Amino acid sequence: MAITTPRPWLSSYAAGVPTDLPAETGSLADLIRTSVETYPDNVALEFFGRTTSYSELGEQIERAAEGLRLLGVQKGDPVALVLPNCPQHIVAFYAVLRLGAIVVEHNPLYTPRELRHQFEDHGARVVIAWNNVVETIQAFPPDVAVQTIISVDVTRAMPFTMRAMLRLPVAKARESRAALTTAVRGTTPWEKIVDAAPIDGHIIGPEVSDVAVIQYTSGTTGSPKGATLTHGNLGANAAQARAWVPEIERGTSVVYAVLPMFHAYGLTLCLTFAMSMGARLVLFPKFDPDLVLKVVKRHPPTFLPAVPPIYDRLTKAAVAEGVSLDGIRIAISGAMPLSAAVVEPWEAETGGYLVEGYGLSECSPVLMANPVAPNRKAGTVGLPLPSTEVRVVDPESPGTDVATGAEGELIVRGPQVFSGYWMKPEETEAVFVPATDGGADWYRTGDIVAIDDEGFVRIVDRIKELIITGGFNVAPSEVEEALRAHPDIEEAAVVGLPDEHSGEQVVAVVVLRDGATLDEAALRDFARDGLTPYKVPKRVVQADELPKSLIGKVLRREVRNGLLNG
Repeated sequence: MAITTPRPWLSSYAAGVPTDLPAETGSLADLIRTSVETYPDNVALEFFGRTTSYSELGEQIERAAEGLRLLGVQKGDPVALVLPNCPQHIVAFYAVLRLGAIVVEHNPLYTPRELRHQFEDHGARVVIAWNNVVETIQAFPPDVAVQTIISVDVTRAMPFTMRAMLRLPVAKARESRAALTTAVRGTTPWEKIVDAAPIDGHIIGPEVSDVAVIQYTSGTTGSPKGATLTHGNLGANAAQARAWVPEIERGTSVVYAVLPMFHAYGLTLCLTFAMSMGARLVLFPKFDPDLVLKVVKRHPPTFLPAVPPIYDRLTKAAVAEGVSLDGIRIAISGAMPLSAAVVEPWEAETGGYLVEGYGLSECSPVLMANPVAPNRKAGTVGLPLPSTEVRVVDPESPGTDVATGAEGELIVRGPQVFSGYWMKPEETEAVFVPATDGGADWYRTGDIVAIDDEGFVRIVDRIKELIITGGFNVAPSEVEEALRAHPDIEEAAVVGLPDEHSGEQVVAVVVLRDGATLDEAALRDFARDGLTPYKVPKRVVQADELPKSLIGKVLRREVRNGLLNG
């Protein structure tokens, strides 16, 4: 359907950026196949200096797909990935999709409780997991559906000399090896999967409308749920990203994967966008400025997606070590506000652009970005991407638009917007506003925004009470539940407070049981048993009572305001 809503932002697009894109007709399996056929000799992946060409990557994907098929993986089956950034992650991702099965991405640093909750929801029988988290999955209760664990030793993808050094009988080598891998039993080694013959080329792969990925998110209600993203959603978002940077020539770019690929942001800009560009994707298991700068000396990235703290630390480390960042042409920042204090030093060191964007897991995830041009606007998240429509509405009456320039809730639609949450029809219905023009329904972002007369969008506030720290979503209710499990805690309210380094800081306000005294360090240690480190409160504040509504609901907004003003 043709777009009929007003789009004032189109006049602010950078030169060469199209206003609309054709509908996606191919799957992500087609996307990677095209790059393999077009750039067979180009380097596709680099991991600690070891490289994999596109032709080698394509063969590994076809072999892994056959290995998974022999294990019984069929079209439509969810397959869980619990992996850091490594070559095996890319191969596993596309091998699952090649079968028409569904990738379910997981944070390998999650606690057993967090992982179990997600596995109980999606019901995957097969999981491809980093060695270091295998025991966690094996300890799941019998009612969790996992039948087969494929274990991945990430050191097997490293250069031979580096692997040999990790085996040296010295303390530092043992420590480094333990951080990367561990011995496991009762699993199918990844090497057995990729040793299969290539899959029969006549096996029918996925359709563009099939679900490709289940991406877990706290959504707009604070309860973690799986956003179902189709091949068309993710393919469209990769195409929109390509259209936004027309100056980057296919087959020549270098992209650094410093963002975790289990996160929606890293998934799209590294796993799909970079691969569709025929780019050299340099993989980092975690962000380490010194490690990144070593690679920068050899070949700086053309395109670097990241979050503000990464740009800040990388700039300071480069200056301190005398490493030039010149040549990093485009950097796209997301997940938290980008300040001039980060932008100005970065652009001075690189001679390129650092611009802010915006998205949500439910939108594959990128919805808008500042133009990579002199007219980008600091303090805004930029302009809607091609083929994306946005409206600003009354949050109490989401079918009613507010006046131009006024603040209201952002609702969106476009080819990258998901169709719903996994097995949760009621939650799905609650986040969509029915269309009245025959087009797709509008997704409610839960963000309060204002759009200026040039079409630039400024985030004002969030209706939803999610905390975004270091680019990751934290559901207050999940942290509160973990704190209330402590015998000394009667009630807890968790909010986010501004933090210049991480965007927001997780802060808990607690009411103690009679006779108890607050031991903040002990309470935070207790929380670590059930929460990933970034979810553990940085501060714990004691209160006699928590503000509540007439029906007894804790008013987190009042808690937050009290902390800010007190």
